Amino acid sequence: MGKRIIAVNAGPRMGWNTETLISEASKGAESMGAEVERFDLFRLEKKYTGCISCFGCKKEKFKGHCICRDGLTPVLDAIREADGLIIGSPNYLGELTASFRALYERLIFQNLTYNRETPSCNEREIPVLLIMTSNAPDFMYRSLLRNYKQSLSRFVGPTELFVSGDTLQLKDYSKTDWQWTMFNPEAKQKRHDKVFPQECRKVYEKGAALVR
Repeated sequence: MGKRIIAVNAGPRMGWNTETLISEASKGAESMGAEVERFDLFRLEKKYTGCISCFGCKKEKFKGHCICRDGLTPVLDAIREADGLIIGSPNYLGELTASFRALYERLIFQNLTYNRETPSCNEREIPVLLIMTSNAPDFMYRSLLRNYKQSLSRFVGPTELFVSGDTLQLKDYSKTDWQWTMFNPEAKQKRHDKVFPQECRKVYEKGAALVR
């Protein structure tokens, strides 16, 4: 029986940078015989929040389980039973999306014990591929991503990062009402045409490596 990988899109725009890279990583996992189940956080039918600090997951009988029941419950349940996790988000205002944060808070906090000897109660670690896209250069937000990698590695499983920076945001920048003079549309398009396909191939391989 093949491995089961969960792919989570924490971005709102279908067919664009984040969603495309998640799809390519998923295809890579599937090429190795894995079954991929996909969740798009902006399209979940039920509403959800971040951690509400109820401390229900700190009770022995709920150890490792967030007891808040809402739209994220099936996502958390699926990740708990999976063999790997692909999760991606665009960078908004120097952070990952609020949807990503909501899942991240509850994914991490349910495994946090506040015990120095055994800080995590997660007994089934799985590999994680965290994808971030940004219109800023690739080297921006290194400390942000380092912190996410550290937490995910500690409470979910060994985590690898993939960053796509200086991304194309629009098909035609000239159609915006405001003048976006911070960007060079021609350079953005050139990078998208030349570099982004290479990134798609690289993230495909990382998705495959997640299963190996």
